[in-house]
Amino acid sequence: MLIQKEKIWSILKEIPDPEIPVISIVDLGIARDVRIEGEKVIVDITPTYSGCPAMNTIEKDIIEKIKETGIERVEINTVFSPVWTTDWLNDEAKEKLREYGIAPPDGKSTDKSLLTGKPKIINCPRCGSKKTVLVSQFGSTACKALYKCESCLEPFDYFKCH
Repeated sequence: MLIQKEKIWSILKEIPDPEIPVISIVDLGIARDVRIEGEKVIVDITPTYSGCPAMNTIEKDIIEKIKETGIERVEINTVFSPVWTTDWLNDEAKEKLREYGIAPPDGKSTDKSLLTGKPKIINCPRCGSKKTVLVSQFGSTACKALYKCESCLEPFDYFKCH
């Protein structure tokens, strides 16, 4: 069987992130590289956070989806360097987050607003208001912070820059 790299990438693009099902592991930049060695497919992945609890599910999903195509030898290689960064999210992924109700990362991973003590202004993904307040540095997952909109009064997660 001739294994095509493009086919593997198209499979990976269909695998949703278990914590944010509207974006794929490719949209997030978790899937980093695909290599073909004879009859074996090797997929490099990088966790969004060290110790991310979704990584085991992601690995299982990758192996399962690729094996469904008849490829039996699939290897997952976890790559920690360079570390994952929100800079890898493209504009399409950010818009998918916003439509899902999660405020996408605002700025680059070099953002140091927490260190300066200046509150970060995050637009509400529901109504677009800039009148938002940080409720907690940790939202539904470690990679998100919890905010509340003072205009529509809705709570929302913000995908933190890092």
